[in-house]
Amino acid sequence: MIDEARALKVAVDTGKVIFGIRRTKMAANEKKARLLVVASNCPDVELKSFRGVKVHAFRGTNAELGAACGVPFSVSALAVLDPGESNILSL
Repeated sequence: MIDEARALKVAVDTGKVIFGIRRTKMAANEKKARLLVVASNCPDVELKSFRGVKVHAFRGTNAELGAACGVPFSVSALAVLDPGESNILSL
């Protein structure tokens, strides 16, 4: 079992991750995203079952997802383009 928060933080620090609902949907539509992570209180229900890309439902809120990523803002959704040194893709 991998530590979700640690995997997120390592992906943000060493890989390529984009934040925000609009940018996340754009990356998924363009087939650039390898994984979507969606907070439990994300207002966009379409992201929770996006076709063509793996979606991970983060159990916490957007504030908790932002904290897990180590950023000073809330994150409703993010797209992992490159996991870097993280094992996030095995979530």
